[in-house]
Amino acid sequence: MGGEICGRTGSGSCAGLRSSWRNMERRLNEAVSRSRVGKYFKLEARKSCFTTELRAGTATFLTMAYIISVNATIITDSGGMCSAADCTVPGSPGCTMKPDLGYENCLGRTKKDLVVATILSGMISSFAMGILANLPLGLAPAMGQNAYLAYNLVGYHGSGSLSYQTALAVILVEGGAFLAISALGLRAKLARLIPHPVRLACAAGIGLFIAFVGLQVHQGLGLVGPDPNTLVTVTACATTNPATGECLGGTMRSPTFWLGSVGFLVISFGLMKNVKGSIIYGIVLVTVISWFRGTAVTYFPSTPLGDERFNYFKEVVDFHKIKSTAGAFSFANFNRTEVWVALVTLLYVDILGVTAILYTMAELGGFTDDRGRFEGEYMAYMVDAGSTMVGSALGVSTTATYVESSAGMREGGRTGLTAMVVGLYFFASLFFTPLLSSVPPWAIGPSLVMVGALMMKVVRDINWENLKEGVPAFVTILLMPLTYSIANGIIGGIGVYVALSLYDIVKGRVLWLMKMRKVVAKEQNQVSASASAGAEAPAEAAREIV
Repeated sequence: MGGEICGRTGSGSCAGLRSSWRNMERRLNEAVSRSRVGKYFKLEARKSCFTTELRAGTATFLTMAYIISVNATIITDSGGMCSAADCTVPGSPGCTMKPDLGYENCLGRTKKDLVVATILSGMISSFAMGILANLPLGLAPAMGQNAYLAYNLVGYHGSGSLSYQTALAVILVEGGAFLAISALGLRAKLARLIPHPVRLACAAGIGLFIAFVGLQVHQGLGLVGPDPNTLVTVTACATTNPATGECLGGTMRSPTFWLGSVGFLVISFGLMKNVKGSIIYGIVLVTVISWFRGTAVTYFPSTPLGDERFNYFKEVVDFHKIKSTAGAFSFANFNRTEVWVALVTLLYVDILGVTAILYTMAELGGFTDDRGRFEGEYMAYMVDAGSTMVGSALGVSTTATYVESSAGMREGGRTGLTAMVVGLYFFASLFFTPLLSSVPPWAIGPSLVMVGALMMKVVRDINWENLKEGVPAFVTILLMPLTYSIANGIIGGIGVYVALSLYDIVKGRVLWLMKMRKVVAKEQNQVSASASAGAEAPAEAAREIV
């Protein structure tokens, strides 16, 4: 059945080569669907097939592959295990805050460690999600929590209140607590306690959030940048200030923006015509064009940084062993207030934000039933929580389900095979990090914007006529991109929903009290009447005797 569903593609009047390819694809899908693997992943039951799952896993990985370099870069800003002792002149004051060859070399080694740690955490957690929960969800270190680790807890180059080792210990403990909550089944109940309009709005809000990421210069097309007066504005500048991101030239003159826009149109046109793999084609097209040197859109310009990128790119195959970040825990400073504040903060963000993301992905994929439950729910929550502990053991922040999984579901991913394919790509990237690290942000940006557009369709299910539902939904959608936090949007939406519900709660209590007062008064009247009747009876009997 799975092979038949996926095998009937094309116009029906193809050339012999294309016909042979379709027949081979159909036979492969039928064979896999009938095998133990196909039965385990329920390919026929979920009306999917092997080639569709392969395509979906590819789409998911390509849209989330940016995390490999982005996560490593962000956490490296904390300094990792590097300290003033690694400076050219060991222990010299302020050497970690200014260019220092020794310290920069240490940061370079740390970044390589963190690239591998990011890949391994994504690989292990995605495999676990596919095998144990049978859901098409990819996992990797979460954006937001990595910035909290680097810039709030440890601080830039170790200038914060906690050391890198202590921060990892906090994440490990928080992951254990999160796993216990999931094991007790409380996490699923908490997810269903989120008001329905807020749950619906989460998908749209997350869509806007990742689209906003895709429009920025460091992680996307570069259309949106900072402005001192309006906070954000249109940029797409030919050159920008590397420190602030502000325009140094005219707007809308960036060649890479226009190349990325072509990629966006390719993806859009492909989806309009129902071309399978459209998102992949757009990413690959822009990436390959960007690999040619000597052009205005090259990812390898003739600069020291460009030469370094190109030299690493030419290696093609490279394998690096983690040397410093794995197992770098320290519980020595757990008696400090900052540790417990960080622990509570990470826990509530994971309970609300990470849980809502996983639940939203399940809802977006059509896996939830009328009661809000979905197959594999318990194991999905367990894997999602346990992955945080795996990530912390490798040296990275909270590992969670990625919203980019929606790209794979859009390509038809329905089973855990999609997650397995994502895990396999992570495994392969261990050996091809030079190539994957060379995918430019303006190639990833268009896919993020398109995924955001596709996630907006859930807003039609929100009852906008009922302000009690419409206002919390709007607040949820609005706050996610504007505060650059999915958790803030969820918390804001729930808070507004509860506040608007207080009127109904208070009104119900008042009506109940009034009703109870009437019942009590009625009972008192009946008791008084009975007492009066009882007192009159002996007096009447005495008069009759006389």
